[in-house]
Amino acid sequence: MQTSTNQSLRPLTTKINDKGNLEIGGCDTVELAEKYGTPLYVIDEFTLRSVCRDYNKAFSSYDKVKLLYASKALCSMATSSVISSEGFGFDAVSGGEIYTVYKSGVPMEKVLFNGNNKSADELLLALDLGVGRISVDNFFELALLDELAKSKNKKVDILLRITPGIECHTHEYIQTGHLDSKFGFDLTQTDEAIELILNTYSALNLKGLHAHIGSQIFETKVYDDEIEILVKEIARINDKFGLNLDEINIGGGLGVKYTENDMPPSVYEIAEIIINRLKSAVQKYNISEPILYLEPGRSIISTSGVTLYTFGSSKQVPHGKKYVAVDGGMADNARPSMYQAEYSAVIANKPEDECLQNVTIAGRFCESGDILIKSVDLPEITDGDILCVFNTGAYNYSMASNYNRVEKSAMVLVNNSQSDIIINRETLDDLVSHDIIPDRLRANV
Repeated sequence: MQTSTNQSLRPLTTKINDKGNLEIGGCDTVELAEKYGTPLYVIDEFTLRSVCRDYNKAFSSYDKVKLLYASKALCSMATSSVISSEGFGFDAVSGGEIYTVYKSGVPMEKVLFNGNNKSADELLLALDLGVGRISVDNFFELALLDELAKSKNKKVDILLRITPGIECHTHEYIQTGHLDSKFGFDLTQTDEAIELILNTYSALNLKGLHAHIGSQIFETKVYDDEIEILVKEIARINDKFGLNLDEINIGGGLGVKYTENDMPPSVYEIAEIIINRLKSAVQKYNISEPILYLEPGRSIISTSGVTLYTFGSSKQVPHGKKYVAVDGGMADNARPSMYQAEYSAVIANKPEDECLQNVTIAGRFCESGDILIKSVDLPEITDGDILCVFNTGAYNYSMASNYNRVEKSAMVLVNNSQSDIIINRETLDDLVSHDIIPDRLRANV
């Protein structure tokens, strides 16, 4: 089976240059750190485009496929522009994501708005900008969206998000009749929702069903089960209500390679499984081939991203660990402290030196749990060395915070030996720009 970009631990352009430094996108990472400062998010455009092309090629045999990038993994105007230019639409989960892709020039009919508690203002923005689909999550939203659409004299195309009873946990999954989840309609609730759409909510036009089964998926059989459930439900609904629903959205969730031990499936492998199962299921349940939506996020952006840090202090615990600290941590990468995510790293200015020690990479934030990497073998570290952490494109910047009142990091796009700032580093003035001291407090100073 053909390999794909999501199976690479490092950006595809990674190499050691003549100076002995790590190079990505034709740019010396040590020079990037010197020019733009650290922590620094780096996105390799070649790798990003490569994985988009993997998806396009892998699913090319099914002519009714629509690929949507799950913006929550990383949403910026520049990355949205690159992904859009490769033919992708977008799955957005907030007004901010909708507005970002809109400002980047994405055709709004290629945007789907998803989420379990969309506000009225966010739904109005989606209606005003003309997003192509809204995935409705619950009964409250059905009523609210109908009311808002009528106030705009619009009819809106929707999908119903359902809970299919499949829960995925990386290497294993469980299937139950009623999965406990905050998202979507239970399968026992879909008929009530459809009756409301047909008989009460005249501004809503139901096009199909939407489901999502997890994230960082390595076990491929879950896609078989999900498609079987969705196609069977579409057939049942069409027969019972005399409808012709012809769209299914199976979500995303394909895993990536964070460490050498990770073995995610290739895009080509899951494409073959999904397309074959879909074609067999439509024959089994006697429906026409539906439009197929997919929402990859992590597997699109993660491998293209690295984060550069500068080493500072260190501490050797007597008869214990050696901690070495960098100038970032849980505020620029919350994943290790939130759910013990693991990463791989090298010292960018000596990537080929012999690894002589096992260390723990600590962050600079005032939390004992601010640990970026619990255990990594590295060469001897000196103050000022540059650490490069791989596969940080997804859910690093998008989950970043100003914890400890620290400025958010900059992001650069590299390609063909050129680097461009795509997100500016925050300044101290940015940090206080939304703060207000009431006049009654100023008067007492």
